[in-house]
Amino acid sequence: MNGVPCLLMRGGTSKGAYFLADDLPSDPAERDDLLLRIMGSPDPRQIDGIGGAHPLTSKVAVISPSWDGKSDVDYLFLQLGVEEATVSDRQNCGNLLAGVGPFAVERGLVRPGAEMTSVRIHMVNSDSVAVATFPTPGGVPRYDGDTAISGVPGTAAAITLDFTDTEGSATGSLLPTGNVRDEIDGIEVTCIDNGMPVVVAYAKDFGITGYESVEELAGLRDRIQSLRLQAGKLMGLGDVSEASVPKTTLVAAPRDGGTICTRTFIPLKLHTSIGVLGAVTVGTAVLMEGAVGHDLAHVTGNRLDIEHPTGHLEVEVELDGVHVRRSGVVRTARKLFEGTVFPR
Repeated sequence: MNGVPCLLMRGGTSKGAYFLADDLPSDPAERDDLLLRIMGSPDPRQIDGIGGAHPLTSKVAVISPSWDGKSDVDYLFLQLGVEEATVSDRQNCGNLLAGVGPFAVERGLVRPGAEMTSVRIHMVNSDSVAVATFPTPGGVPRYDGDTAISGVPGTAAAITLDFTDTEGSATGSLLPTGNVRDEIDGIEVTCIDNGMPVVVAYAKDFGITGYESVEELAGLRDRIQSLRLQAGKLMGLGDVSEASVPKTTLVAAPRDGGTICTRTFIPLKLHTSIGVLGAVTVGTAVLMEGAVGHDLAHVTGNRLDIEHPTGHLEVEVELDGVHVRRSGVVRTARKLFEGTVFPR
């Protein structure tokens, strides 16, 4: 069987397989079938593929030149199920996004600058745009550096991501229910979408502190599923029983000098940290008066420090009333392996 050229990269706190669109079948069904076999799904260990047996390591980025004249490349994110044979394009991934610019330079899609390169990326999933800026001394992506991000050992080169048009990425509206607060199952929630559809709820309403470890919150699965299924319909996403969105984030007051403390489910397994666009969206919520978490947040400006199970993620959000002016984040990425992958 013929193999497929592949670049395995860590992007932020995720890891995924990056492909040129031209190296994959053009038919989405054929493409998805191939990717499931490449990643080794469905199987809880993904033992017969290159997936890492976790939602954060069962991800794919598909990159192609952008022909709209407004961006440099198109980036399609695909979330592959681990135990299920599912492939979802209903969300962005801001972590794998961190690797898209360097990948575009590696593959010759973008001409690098002598010292720094900015790549304008069309995020196909939400029809929005991000600009990634990263070092390219001598015209080569530099992966080593002194920037540390929580959830990743060591340090690497900083990659700055600036987002535009992320408001209503999947739902068409920042507040897709039309309300700053709603009530589901007797629980107050804020349903919000600034790059990622998220249901924000108080941790205390689930009988927890919000500071528990990943292992301690496994018992919330059924209640989280009930909440997100109802929220999905309220947010205009329809039946989300097989979808990876909306995410659910439980919030508590910060306890380590941050803005807000979070525990995020993706969609039913607790995230060991928090996704980039999930953090941007939660940060957007706590800036809005009346939203769940606003009363708990320690806000000192546009830079927000989102606490999560393994540390902190800093994001920037600027609002104009109930509309987003801009948002951004600093991430890192690293090329792990380049070669040919052979599907099952």
